[in-house]
Amino acid sequence: MVMFSQIRKAAEKRLGAAALAQRLPQVKSPAQLKRMGDDRYLSLMSLRIFRAGLRHDMVDAKWPAFEKAFFGFDPRRVGAMSEEAVEKLMGDARLIRHLGKLRSVPANAAAMCDIATEHGSFAEWLADWPAAETVKLWDALARRFTQLGGNSGAYFLRMAGKDTFILTPSVVTALNQWGAFAGEPKGKAAREEAQAIFHGWAAETGLPLAHLSMILAASVD
Repeated sequence: MVMFSQIRKAAEKRLGAAALAQRLPQVKSPAQLKRMGDDRYLSLMSLRIFRAGLRHDMVDAKWPAFEKAFFGFDPRRVGAMSEEAVEKLMGDARLIRHLGKLRSVPANAAAMCDIATEHGSFAEWLADWPAAETVKLWDALARRFTQLGGNSGAYFLRMAGKDTFILTPSVVTALNQWGAFAGEPKGKAAREEAQAIFHGWAAETGLPLAHLSMILAASVD
């Protein structure tokens, strides 16, 4: 497998070392992840869902209204919302009136409460998830929550600061061009093969998966 030092040199040549460093996302420690309230995780999860397919700046500008409409994203209060209460939000012009996405908020709040019952809090569950099992975490998010399939779960983790790589088109292109992986990692076995590649690079460099992923994407046109 190609040494990651070669990939990093290519990325720095394309963007410049300083510009590349500015792109690297924040990665939080388990202790930092545990300190964040479950209401903030629900807010970020919902923000990711509403951003999908829409301009992020437009969604972000409306988010204060979402915070008010969904009780500050308190999981227990939101999880108890009735279907009628959610449908009523379709008449609120301050919000993005997409019924499927609006329905996902109380559904995901209820799922988050279930995890909190099992593990003490969603934050504890997320922070304690083993770093070596990123793909299994993606699968758990897609299975237990609504509208977190595909890359959405990984994007949510990136927003929350939980270390993860993301199989974006640029990352897949780079994996192919550097000869690390052939084709697109589809299916659990292929994604776990890609995971092993990233963990190999992590052992080589000491870098978090999120930084490896971003540098890899920046290494190709």
